[in-house]
Amino acid sequence: MEVILSGHAVFEAKRRDIEEDLIRTMVMQPQQKISSKKGRVIIQGKYYDQFENKEMLLRIIGKETLDNFEVITVYKTSKFKKYWLEGGRNEGDL
Repeated sequence: MEVILSGHAVFEAKRRDIEEDLIRTMVMQPQQKISSKKGRVIIQGKYYDQFENKEMLLRIIGKETLDNFEVITVYKTSKFKKYWLEGGRNEGDL
């Protein structure tokens, strides 16, 4: 699967000190994959952030087809309780 970063995603990744390699790795090996509105998918996973010097949650919002995943935007957060879904529930189930 090819991972394509939109111009907006590249801008946000740079602004938020998120490595593009980390984004690509997380898309290929997600810890959680959640259905979202407008046919989008949220991929998220925990990682240790060198800039923040603590564990963070990376959230990647995009559109998935059989051949590729287009990253629309990306951000990191420390609010695990807000976003991490126990049992892998879809966002539509909340």
